This record gives sequence, structure tokens and C-alpha cells, in this order.
Amino acid sequence: MQRQELTSLLSGLYEPQKFRDYAPNGLQVEGKQDIVKIVTGVTASEALIDRAIAEKADAIIVHHGYFWKGESEVITGMKYRRIAKLIRNDINLYGYHLPMDAHPQLGNNVQLALALGLEGLAPLESGKELDESIGVVGSLPGSVATMDFIEKVATVVDRQVLAEVVIPTVQRVALCTGGAQGYIHKAIAIGADLFITGEVSEQTIHVAREESISFCAAGHHATECFGPRALAEYLNRLEGIDALFVDVPNPA
Repeated sequence: MQRQELTSLLSGLYEPQKFRDYAPNGLQVEGKQDIVKIVTGVTASEALIDRAIAEKADAIIVHHGYFWKGESEVITGMKYRRIAKLIRNDINLYGYHLPMDAHPQLGNNVQLALALGLEGLAPLESGKELDESIGVVGSLPGSVATMDFIEKVATVVDRQVLAEVVIPTVQRVALCTGGAQGYIHKAIAIGADLFITGEVSEQTIHVAREESISFCAAGHHATECFGPRALAEYLNRLEGIDALFVDVPNPA
């Protein structure tokens, strides 16, 4: 596959024009023209780049790329080391932030929801379609003990989670992967029994207790492995492409 073909394919898949984002979505660092081996991951860290080099990858596609709003514009230190390795090894870097969260089939949110057995998925954000909403809401087939479901969450994300069980049973679940603890108010507004995200703030627990909604912080990194993993599986179905999801463990 040629670089422009992959760029067009990803643009059609993720439709970045639908989102006002914090970083550019699409090709961020240009590399070689011919693309056969692709590595996907959560963050374009130096460790992920090193693994891509070892795998002889032609492109890396991540959820957390580069050039975030508000960051320093100079290419020095950590940023230089990362970009220099990409350029020296002629590796293309693609980043898709909110589009990779919101994709209705391959997105972080939908993939986590499906892994948890949620049904009837709908947008968490009022007034948006499922492919535009950052976050989803769905239901379990029946009411279950909240602690039992929290244990399932921990199993699915393969890590310890932080939970505040406010109500004993759960059926309607809202979730938004990553650092979306502020979206607990959206979960409350739609009547969810439990809100799942990646991170927690001090005030989040007070909100959960006072608004009678259970809460689970399951890890920013852990909840955002689902989209890059699903993308690698999708790309592997394309002729002439060898894609690999690489997990660089991160306790955050």
C-alpha cells in the first residue's frame, strides 16, 4: 500500500473533520512511500517507536500522537529523540485522538462497551450521533451486583481498578475512556447506574456519592488499548498489510 492510500483509508475510516480536537489528526510525521508493516499503539512513546523499529514497521498509528495544543513548539529533548528516530528509520506516524475514541465499530468506547457485554449502545453526549459522541451508554441484559460487575471490568482491562460503589446493583452503564472523569455529569443526566472512565479526580468521588451513581476509574492507558487493538485487527484483513498492536504497559 502506498502512503497516500493509507492516509485516505484512515481519513475515510475515522472522519477527523467531525471533531474539534487538541492535536492534528492524520499523518503527523512523513516516512517511506511503501507501507507493508504497521504497528498500532496507545501513545507514540520512544518505547513504542523502538519496538516499531525492531519490527521493521513502515508506519505507526496511535491514539496519542504529537503536536498538542499548548505544548512547546521547539523540537528538543524528548520530542527530538522521538521524531529523530522516526525520520532516521523512515517511519510514518499517524495520530487519531478523538476520532479513535468515537468510531462506532473500532473506537475505544464501543470496543470497551462490547467487551463488558453492554447492549443497545447510544451516545453519551446529548445531541450527537454514536460516531460523533465521546462516550457511550448501554445496558446489561439484567441487573447485577455492582461489585461483581466491577470485578468484570478489572478482568477486561487486566488491571486493578479504583471503584466507588454507591448503589448496590447496576444495569445501565455509561463509559468514556481516558481522562474523562468530568463526563460523570453526563452519565448522571442520562440516568446511568455506573460511570466508567480511565482517571479519577478528588472531586469525582464526592460527585458520585452525592448524585447516587457508582464510579470506576479503570486506567487511562488500559481503557484506550481497545481502539488501537481493533484497528490492527481491521488492517490485518486488508491484502498486503501486516499490522501488529503493541502494548507498552503504563500504570496511569
